[in-house]
Order: sequence, then structure tokens, then C-alpha cells
Amino acid sequence: MNSARRDLDANIVNIELTLASIIQGVALYFLTENARTALSLNNWPSLLYLSAGLCVICIFWSRSIIHTLTLIRWPLEFGHNFLYIACALGEAILFTRLERPLAWFRISTAYAAFVWLLFVYDLRLIRARLRETTTDGERALYQRTWEDQLLNIRFLVPGLFVFNLACALTIGRWSDYFLERSGNVWLIAAQFVVFLIYLVYVTRFYHQIAPLISRSREAE
Repeated sequence: MNSARRDLDANIVNIELTLASIIQGVALYFLTENARTALSLNNWPSLLYLSAGLCVICIFWSRSIIHTLTLIRWPLEFGHNFLYIACALGEAILFTRLERPLAWFRISTAYAAFVWLLFVYDLRLIRARLRETTTDGERALYQRTWEDQLLNIRFLVPGLFVFNLACALTIGRWSDYFLERSGNVWLIAAQFVVFLIYLVYVTRFYHQIAPLISRSREAE
């Protein structure tokens, strides 16, 4: 790879890392601002919604960083970045609903659907990297990334979508219990646990591919 292409790749990676950090910083601002109001009312279940929201930020940020380290190259992919920004908007709207369980799960459902779309859209980036690969190290990295992407598209993100949709429908159907008698606490607790499990999965996935990233860079 010539030095000009390496410089372009490095610039694009810096742009992606900056964008990912900024948009999640904006999302964190909305979460913090709305958490301050919710917690001031001594509404302890809001702690669960706050914790779930923090998991959403950590998951999106970590996945975007992994994506940048593995796939992002010159030229800049506008569609991918536009979807990132749209997801950040979804997070900001979600975090304004810390005290409204039904709205929280409805927006969570829509957000999961949008993330699902993002995973599908990014398949084209992985295909492009697979076509460009010239070394065994790169091929192993992109193949593992492809497998993770398909796992998310076929099972993990659809599972999250169905879970949030089921929670929203359940609250709407039995609002007396889930809203008037705080039954929604069980649902948000379950969502928080699901997010934690997925965050652990993302962390382990990173540790699995970290050596592959090093091998692919050494070959350049």
C-alpha cells in the first residue's frame, strides 16, 4: 500500500473516531440532563432506565470503534455516517423518555429496527474489504467480522427488536399493572440485563479480533 493511500486511510479513521465520540457525547448529554430531572423526583426506577440508557451508549460507541478499526478505509462512506447520526438522534429522543415506560419501549423498538438497518447496510463495507484483501491476516479479520455481522442481523438485533416490541405491547395491553402499579420495573430490569449481556459479548468479540487487527496491519 503506498504512503498516499495510508495517509488517506488514517484521515478517514480519525474522522470516524471523532464522529463516533462526538455523537455519543451528545447522546450522553441528553441522558444526563433528563436523568437529573428524573432522579430529583426520588423516582428510583429511573435508575434502571438511566442504567439501560448508559448501556445503549456504551454498546453503540464500542461497536462503532470496532467497526472503524476493522473496516473503515478511504473513501469516506457518507451513507454509513448519516446512519450513525440518525441513530444518535434516536438515542437522544429515547433518553427524553426516562419517566414514560410505554414511550421508552416504543422508541427502543424503533431504535432497534434502525440499528438492524445499519447492520444490513454495513454488509457492503465488509464485502468491499473481502474483495480487496491480499493477505491471510486481512482475510481472517474480515471473515470473522462478516460472521459477527450476520449473527447480529439474523439473531441478536432481531431478538432485541422483538423483546422491545413485546414489552411495548405488554404495557399497552395491561397498563394498569405495568404503569399504575409499577410493573414496568421488571421489564426495564430485564432490558438492562439483556444490554449488559450484549455489552459483554461485544467486549469479548473485540478481544478475539484484536490479534487479527494487529496481523492485518503488520502486513500493510
